[in-house]
Amino acid sequence: MQILTIETSSLGDRSYLVHDGTSAAVIDPQRDIDRIEALLDEHGLRLEAVFETHVHNDYVTGGLELSRRHDAAYHLNGGDDLAFAYTPVADGDEVQVGDFTIRALHTPGHTPNHMSYVANDGSADRAVFSGGSLLFGSVGRTDLVAADLTEDLTRAQHRSARRLAAELDDTVEVRPTHGFGSFCSSGETSGEDTSTIGAERRENQALTITDEDEFVRTLIAGLDAYPTYYAHMAAINRSGPVDVDLSPVEPVDTTELLRRIHAGEWIVDLRNRSAFAREHVTGTINIEYADNSSTYLGWLIPWGTPVTLLADSQAEIDDLQRQLVRIGIDRPAGRFDGGMDSVGEEAARNSYAIADYEALRDALDQRDDVVVLDTRRNLEWDEAHLPMAVHVPLHDLEDRLDEIPAGEIWVHCASGYRASIATSLLERAGRRVVLVDAEFDTDAGKFFDLETSSR
Repeated sequence: MQILTIETSSLGDRSYLVHDGTSAAVIDPQRDIDRIEALLDEHGLRLEAVFETHVHNDYVTGGLELSRRHDAAYHLNGGDDLAFAYTPVADGDEVQVGDFTIRALHTPGHTPNHMSYVANDGSADRAVFSGGSLLFGSVGRTDLVAADLTEDLTRAQHRSARRLAAELDDTVEVRPTHGFGSFCSSGETSGEDTSTIGAERRENQALTITDEDEFVRTLIAGLDAYPTYYAHMAAINRSGPVDVDLSPVEPVDTTELLRRIHAGEWIVDLRNRSAFAREHVTGTINIEYADNSSTYLGWLIPWGTPVTLLADSQAEIDDLQRQLVRIGIDRPAGRFDGGMDSVGEEAARNSYAIADYEALRDALDQRDDVVVLDTRRNLEWDEAHLPMAVHVPLHDLEDRLDEIPAGEIWVHCASGYRASIATSLLERAGRRVVLVDAEFDTDAGKFFDLETSSR
């Protein structure tokens, strides 16, 4: 029995393909299923079964389309209320796939109907696909279903993790879906690339904190904001996602680009933040192309707003389009590749300054119109912050613009990435801005006495 990992680093998740050389099963497939189909072809495998650990909150599944395309059984918890036909599984059920079996274990916590799946090669349990239950050093967060269920789900999560540790041998590999940068993690994971039940017994907070009440307090205290697009993912997955379309989107010219800006649509410039600060089309938003660009775009954009992507290369647009379909943004409204070199003269341009913390200190010493804006999340602010800063997390910025005092706004975050997005949003709203592009943890304390706070 072999296990292949399909990494989706843009969301911090993993999918898995299990096979015996002929027959295969897939656990928690992402929506862009061509990656899985390429592995099936490469290894000459027949897909017999698809398993979902839960109805996902952080991405649109590819499981339904994949199962239909390959006439494979689609397994989910029989208690899930879904709008399509599937093969239900319950606690203890075993599914034979070629020479190996997949055993379902009900492990509520991340969701009420969450399942983990244990792969047995015919002689012993080899791996547990733990979804959003047992992660590397942590567990999946428990506040995504409903606020009034969070405590009960946290208690269930503690029991589920301990059940896995009690029923499985130390040598069983732990193969979670979340925990590799995903906001579905309840806290910091270990950072390891592999783990076993034995390692988790020694290191995982759900297993080292034996008192359930203490675990509940610890886990809930560590929960922070998560992307707003999560609100749409479970509904899409319950209704049955439409088949994915990754064909190139239509190009637009400068005239159409400006019309879309005027209409209030989002024109997202994917160039690096230095290039954007130096020159950009007035009214565009900078979300620098990166592995997690889709997370911030999906988090910030009003759901359903058309988005047009501007970049230096078509390859960047193609990759972000792939990232976006995973979170339910099926088709960008258009593309403008070629960067600023391709923008016509009729488009107004703008620019703003980039600075560091030393320049910020000097500006505060010399002027009285400087406003410092911290766009990090709440837990980051609590740990340390500049004493004079106004705190508005990036994900709240559009709704709280009126809370930011008049003046020239110097925007910072932890590294400059989120601040660059915030700076472009503020400039789009007509404010004077400076981007502080520097590392908070290593640089801010050199020039300021930092403060801490508790909530």
